[in-house]
Amino acid sequence: MTDLRSSLDNAEPLYGERFRHDPAVLYADIRSRHGPVAPVLLDGDIPAWFVIGYRELHQVASNSDLFARDTRRWNMWDRVPEDWPLMPYVMHNPSVMFAEAEEHRRRAGALGDALGAFDQFEIGMNCERIADALIDTFAGRGEAELMSEYVLKMPLSVLATMYGLPEGDIPTLVHDIRTSLDVGPDAGPAYGRVQQAMAELLTRKRSLPGPDVPSTLLEHPAGLTDEEISLDLLVVASAAQQPTANWIGNTLRLMLTDERFALTLAGGRESVGQALTEVLWHDTPTQNFIGRFAARDTELAGRRIRAGDMLVLGLSAANTDPNVRLALPDTTGNRAHMSFGHGEHGCPYPAPEVAEVIAKTSVEVLLDRLPDLNLGLPAEDLVWHPSVWMRGLTQLPVTFTPTAV
Repeated sequence: MTDLRSSLDNAEPLYGERFRHDPAVLYADIRSRHGPVAPVLLDGDIPAWFVIGYRELHQVASNSDLFARDTRRWNMWDRVPEDWPLMPYVMHNPSVMFAEAEEHRRRAGALGDALGAFDQFEIGMNCERIADALIDTFAGRGEAELMSEYVLKMPLSVLATMYGLPEGDIPTLVHDIRTSLDVGPDAGPAYGRVQQAMAELLTRKRSLPGPDVPSTLLEHPAGLTDEEISLDLLVVASAAQQPTANWIGNTLRLMLTDERFALTLAGGRESVGQALTEVLWHDTPTQNFIGRFAARDTELAGRRIRAGDMLVLGLSAANTDPNVRLALPDTTGNRAHMSFGHGEHGCPYPAPEVAEVIAKTSVEVLLDRLPDLNLGLPAEDLVWHPSVWMRGLTQLPVTFTPTAV
């Protein structure tokens, strides 16, 4: 049984160009060489365990006492520089993201109540209105770059209505959230700007409350502090924006490039739900997630996990685990994927349902408005962001018959 330190000579770099084109090939290679739990090196050659087996990831995500979220447990802090590009993922703060046990349940429960106060039909109507307004800006041209003009604007524009955010704040917030989720020198400063924006929003809502998420949290019986609320608003905004945008973009790419869906583009609404589910299994918007930290020495898939070891959750790799494919040869309509995580620290109800309303409505309205939508370049020329953590396109150019607005 090997521990992390004795496995470093064989550890796989979990960064670099190998993620740009087809990370699934890399995950399969890591699985064949190391099995369901692999030693990897993060940026700066910081070691961690990469959990890519479906059963093993389920085990880790289900046991939040043993595999905990508080990053202060990490046994590698003495090796991490202050400007480490992944610092936004691991620097502890008093948000729901890093809370544990009863504290996490208190915080997640308040967020669930605040999000659950919105009727999903009403959210869908807002989605349709926002989608139509965005499509109006390019429908007469006969061409568009969907990622920048549509996809990336949809999630936070919808969330803005739930947050009571001023419309003028949305473009900057989208840019900063996206930057904070990428690996690079700008990630930390962008995260700080998003945090400041949430604090300013909360200050406004304390003076002028309304039927929105911040106002509900301010009055919630959980008794959250202003700092807790502003941090939790940031967590929800970050979790809603890029993963949902990638879900929309990856679904549109699938429907524009796969002949199974091309036949039904001009009105086949039934195929949208199937495409959304297929993307969660095969092009998971959040590929990997940091993570869990062992609360004590344990064993996982023949690996000796030491107290404080980091475990990176390989959500995409777990979804494509060959053992899952044997058990579920047809994943159509099956929601046993790990794309929203699992367990106490998985994406809490009703956030996945809200994300699905946004994604499904965004795709349906676009295809209804522009039924002859075509990809504007060969599919093999599409470029993915070289991110270890997110799976999304840099651009999605399309052509269509111009329509009057």
